[in-house]
Amino acid sequence: MEHQEKEELDLREPENFINRELSWLQFNLRVLELALDPSLPLMERLKFLCISSTNLDEFFEVRVARLKHQILGGSIQTGPDGLTPKEQVHKIALFTHDLVKKQYETLNQVLIPELENAGIRFARRTRWTDKQRRWVKRYFNQQLLPVLSPLGLDPSHPFPRVLNKSLNFIVSLEGEDAFGRDSGVAVVQAPRSLPRIIRMPNSVTRDKYEFVFLSSIIHAHVEDLFPGMRVTGCYQFRVTRNSDLFVDEEEIDDLRRALEDELFSRHYGDAVRLEVADNCPENMIAFLRDQFNLHSEDCYQVNGPVNLNRLMALTDEVQEPQLSFKSFIGSVPTILERRDIFEAIRTRDIMLHHPFESFQPVVDFIKQASTDKDVLAIKMTLYRTDVDSGLPAALIDAARNGKEVTVIIELRARFDEERNIQLAHRLEEAGAHVVYGVVGYKTHSKMALVVRREGTRLRRYAHLGTGNYHPRTARQYTDIGIFTADPDYCADVHKMFIQLTGFGRALRLKKLEQSPFTLHDWLVERIQAEAKAASEGRPARIIAKMNSLTEPQVIRELYKASRAGVKIDLIIRGICCLRPGVPDLSENIQVRSIVGRFLEHSRVFYFLNDEFQCYFASADWMSRNLFRRVEQCVPVEDPELAQRLYHECFQLYLDDTVQTWVLNSDGSYERLEPDRDALNAQRTLLEMYALKELPPA
Repeated sequence: MEHQEKEELDLREPENFINRELSWLQFNLRVLELALDPSLPLMERLKFLCISSTNLDEFFEVRVARLKHQILGGSIQTGPDGLTPKEQVHKIALFTHDLVKKQYETLNQVLIPELENAGIRFARRTRWTDKQRRWVKRYFNQQLLPVLSPLGLDPSHPFPRVLNKSLNFIVSLEGEDAFGRDSGVAVVQAPRSLPRIIRMPNSVTRDKYEFVFLSSIIHAHVEDLFPGMRVTGCYQFRVTRNSDLFVDEEEIDDLRRALEDELFSRHYGDAVRLEVADNCPENMIAFLRDQFNLHSEDCYQVNGPVNLNRLMALTDEVQEPQLSFKSFIGSVPTILERRDIFEAIRTRDIMLHHPFESFQPVVDFIKQASTDKDVLAIKMTLYRTDVDSGLPAALIDAARNGKEVTVIIELRARFDEERNIQLAHRLEEAGAHVVYGVVGYKTHSKMALVVRREGTRLRRYAHLGTGNYHPRTARQYTDIGIFTADPDYCADVHKMFIQLTGFGRALRLKKLEQSPFTLHDWLVERIQAEAKAASEGRPARIIAKMNSLTEPQVIRELYKASRAGVKIDLIIRGICCLRPGVPDLSENIQVRSIVGRFLEHSRVFYFLNDEFQCYFASADWMSRNLFRRVEQCVPVEDPELAQRLYHECFQLYLDDTVQTWVLNSDGSYERLEPDRDALNAQRTLLEMYALKELPPA
């Protein structure tokens, strides 16, 4: 009877799902919370404040912009949570107004006083010394005045086009100018070429480090821009615009050219948010809102600089090692230290756990292939990379050395489109074959393939990973990668490249699962297999670590598995639309989020009743990853590597009590309180692998 009642439960009910956007905002709140954590170094806490601001910018540029576009089109379509676009925008505004208020309270009430205690000061206009005033005056006259263009507003000077996220000032004036004009309002746009925070020379400072905001310098001398008139008010503002590129994939004949044309318009898309100084009068705010066609809930009055992420510049200016995380060097597996990399990979599969282990072997893999006389071809996917790093240079060298170089570059990697277009140009000029993936599907797979002649045969070597081929972010993100010369794995990678560069039906893979063809169905089958085992009284377990979980069918299957008795642990850094801990629905599911020094980026899955048990993937459990992207999921067959993966990605993280937030069924998160035996998973991995001494806990 109980079993029958469970079967009748409607798992599609909206109350069973957390809204995607509100879940993301909860994640950004967790990032901000780290700025308040006294156990972290001070400059790192400032970074987390800046990251929370940068994250919020992108959220408005893409997610809120998309919702507003849907509202404009009259859409009332709801997602699994039952909220319409208009309802979502309203709930987002309520949350983000509180979030922004907390950001500025964190800056003004916590971080600035602690920075001052550490000898790092922001010089406020009201407290400048005579020496500082004279220095500021010279700086304004020499560096600012020649490049400023004040714009008076009248019928022949309409409101200017304001660049996305640029610093601007709305100025109120009294009096007539030389032409008898007295409109009373002007706009001053801060030059993009100048830093927003300027370090004062030690000859005029009271502390070792003293900085002044560019906005303060403009405020102090704005009257110099309007000679003979009286400035009655000067208020900074910033506009965030829709930056989601639109390309009609049915009409284009050249994706790269279409994106190049669209990139410029990103700077002037529809406005979605207005940030303005908190002392700006209501009539000025109303005037600005009218110019940008925004509502009152789109306006954020702030007590401080309108662009908090510009504070990140301090982390380069302040050279005080004790205020930052201690640097480290990721280790290199012994098997790769003294041996030819191809010989090492032939010996056995090699797994790297970044950033605790160095990304350099991945760079060396491509570099060696580019100069090895026996290497015939290199194939690689690039979603995001550092254009100036060793990897693009090695691919260019390989093409110039006569190798067959094929690179799948995803031009639509958000906010990296321009870099990727530049890289595509450089590779093509060197003679590489550059392909832009498949129109309608982003190529998000992380894979490289090297074909080498060895004696009378050709042997293939592959690298597969969860992270981008980006040496810089490989020091900041946790990711898994594997080198292999296994013929079956390499054959699968080869087939995926064939699908991406040519035409034909989906090819059957022997080892890998791939989106958009098999990965979703395979995932559902794995979850159902655990549910079946539990219903038959056998042990059942699912553990999964990923960035986000949003796909409705996968969530419903997890609910069914939980109701069947499967113990499910999910480690999800960001968005989670599943509600854990709901009686008779998800009481066997626990969701935790790890937010710490490194961005948790690896996607790793474990199913107790599966033949291989452990997998890693480029894909999150999201609709876009499973249906609209090209992704790969890799079984870890080597028992030693599988055990290591389980220990490092699951066991340590499930035991973590220092960086862990637990998701409540109402969508809120609660941070665990560390106990006497507190474990920090990221720190433990650093201690296991890093080559430099770490500071005390």
